[in-house]
Amino acid sequence: MGRKELCILWMCVCLVACELLGPESRKESEKSEDEDDIVESLDTNAQGDSDYMKQLTEAVNKEILTLQEYAEAFKKTKIEPKDEDNNKADSQLEQMEYTLKLLKKSLLRHTEPTWIHDPKDGDSTASELEKLGEHPQDILNTLPPLPEEEEVELTPELKEAKELYDAATAKLRRRSPDIRSAIMQVKQSADRGYIPAKIKLAWSHVFGEGVDMDIEAAKAIFEELAEQGNGEAHAGMGFLYATGTGVPVSQAKALVHYTLGALGDSDFAQMALAYRHWSGVTVPSSCPKAMDLYMKVAAKVASQVSASGGPGVQRARLLDEEAAGGALDTDLIEYYQLLAEKGDVQAQVGLGQLHFQGGRGVTLDMNKALHYFQQAAKTGNAVANAFLGKIYLEGGDGIKPDNETALRYFKKAAELNNPVGQSGLGIMYLQGRGVPKDTTSAFKYFTMAANQGWVEGQLHLGFMYFGGVGVRRDFKQANKYFSLASQSGHVLALYHLAHMHAQGLGVLRSCTTAVELFKNVCERGPWSSRLMLAHAAWRARSTSSSLLQYLALAERGLEVAQSNAAFILDEGVVGPYPPEQRYPRALQLWSRAASQGCAAARVKLGDYHYYGLGTHQDLDAAAHHYRIASEQLHNAQATFNLGYMHERGLGLARDVHLAKRCYDLAADTAPEARLPAALALARLNALVALDQLYEVSVPPRAACRVPRAACYVCCYMLRPGRRHGARGTPARRARARPPQRARRARPALRGECAAACRVPRAACCVLRVLLHATTWPPTRRPRHACPPRSRSPASTRSSRSTSSTR
Repeated sequence: MGRKELCILWMCVCLVACELLGPESRKESEKSEDEDDIVESLDTNAQGDSDYMKQLTEAVNKEILTLQEYAEAFKKTKIEPKDEDNNKADSQLEQMEYTLKLLKKSLLRHTEPTWIHDPKDGDSTASELEKLGEHPQDILNTLPPLPEEEEVELTPELKEAKELYDAATAKLRRRSPDIRSAIMQVKQSADRGYIPAKIKLAWSHVFGEGVDMDIEAAKAIFEELAEQGNGEAHAGMGFLYATGTGVPVSQAKALVHYTLGALGDSDFAQMALAYRHWSGVTVPSSCPKAMDLYMKVAAKVASQVSASGGPGVQRARLLDEEAAGGALDTDLIEYYQLLAEKGDVQAQVGLGQLHFQGGRGVTLDMNKALHYFQQAAKTGNAVANAFLGKIYLEGGDGIKPDNETALRYFKKAAELNNPVGQSGLGIMYLQGRGVPKDTTSAFKYFTMAANQGWVEGQLHLGFMYFGGVGVRRDFKQANKYFSLASQSGHVLALYHLAHMHAQGLGVLRSCTTAVELFKNVCERGPWSSRLMLAHAAWRARSTSSSLLQYLALAERGLEVAQSNAAFILDEGVVGPYPPEQRYPRALQLWSRAASQGCAAARVKLGDYHYYGLGTHQDLDAAAHHYRIASEQLHNAQATFNLGYMHERGLGLARDVHLAKRCYDLAADTAPEARLPAALALARLNALVALDQLYEVSVPPRAACRVPRAACYVCCYMLRPGRRHGARGTPARRARARPPQRARRARPALRGECAAACRVPRAACCVLRVLLHATTWPPTRRPRHACPPRSRSPASTRSSRSTSSTR
């Protein structure tokens, strides 16, 4: 063979070797070598840590055996359990067993398989382990859900107590309830051990509602139930410590009880704690915490409200009750009933709406609403037909829902272009009740109703845009219609609008706006009826009961309750509190109400700092509060007060021009301020005119204290010719004048005006009293005398000629 052939043969052998030992084979060989190294290292580590692994294995095995023994003991301790309890225990044991299996699987992934005692589950364990991810959350996701907590079955005695309590609460919801008999039933239920009845009885002792006011008895009930972990009892103790009712004031203890009550799902504690986090009362201000707590309470309120909206809430403000119109009295209700019986359609419709929606001293009563609407519908009234459709659509109070009847009434109202009827037809088409489901027709009717300003049409349009039902989802349009519906105070509109602001759907995310909306929803809960009860107690002269009821609502954060409680304290009613705490407590409540935007409370804050009530006198602080109420809240009283302070130079720079401007603004702000502003402007103009005359340079005299301008006026008005009724011709006036010699011979007395002055001494004394220094500018002026007068006859004649010319 030649050299060339040997080279070619060698190259062929190399090529074959390269195909057999390529890069993949090299990687596999490296991988196998690495695995061998790992196994060797694991073997060496296992041999080195064999003692540690044995101890760990024994500890885990012992723990698993302990859990199994606990499960077996748990089964044995159950003596003849009931079926429900047995099923519940079995489900708990199954969940515990499944958790133990997962624990074994997780241990198997990182340790030896000798920990598992049951080798039969090896294949299934391996297959399940492959399905599980590496993240621990994957293991937690495989756990079955926890069993829902079921209500504890009541004993026969507690069932009777519950029936008594339900009957008592039904009595309290009437328009004219028999409170004493209802509370007696609550007491009977509480004596049998029913916890909600005990809570109700404790609050009745606090408010003096149906029973004598007994703070100690209420405190004993709250303490007993708080030791058992009851959330409402913790809320009651928090109220007592926060307001110092029956116990010393302790905001720290109140905060602890409110926190425990909020954890126990007490709506009172959750609202009180949310208000403190929102306004920064005794805790650092935290918008997220306030929103979280308000959201929980708002969800409860929204779940109890239908699409028609909740009952009306009348917020009577005691400070300006006459301007607000006051509540409807029983006499006025009876007057409307008389008109309705005589066939007045408007009275029938009005009474029907009052009983349908509630509020203004009238409770919900569907049967009475149905009666009045049926009478008005006979005359073809569109509103009555529409509300009859709503009653038959929703039902309630023994009235069965009837879709056909509701559809008939809605069509009659819609034909008359009534927005309530149009909205009702939209609901029926949207839900397919009595008609085929048609979102297009529903959207059409809702739009027609919304264009006429009906709140339910706006609300359902918001729902359709929010959920994309029948239309393309549009959060901006949903926000628009929810905002329109919320202007009428609809609870569901406020609730959904709050969620949109909290999550940033269609609008920029705003925690502050969401908290304010959630707070508004919470204040429309069932407890808002306490406002009317407190107002009724105030009108019945039960001032202490009214004060405590308003204080309880003030702890929830209701601004109207805070201002009303402060007003009662300001009137001199202190209730169970010491008299010296009257103004400090009122000042605290006025401050909380003012921070929520109450203009009257802001003015009261200024008054308290101006007069030094409950705090030291501070004119600068008073002017600060008046300025906020005037510029931001446009309060006429605050603007008038600023003008007075500018006029007098009290706490502000003395400036008559700013004072006049403030008086003019006050007159323009409110019609009732025009008369006081006109009087103040007249006084201001008179003082300015007198001040200008006062600046005329006249030779001073130390004796006289009468201002120069007043002296000029008196010299003219009280001259001899005008006294004793001397009028008419110059001859008569000449006869009335005293002789010239007598006037010249009048001696100049020390301490009076000059001899030429004709002002009587009594008139000077009266002027000195009327024109006291308090009504004159505070700067000290030089004393002066009347202008000297010449004694020569020539000068007398010249002065007479000048005066006659004038």
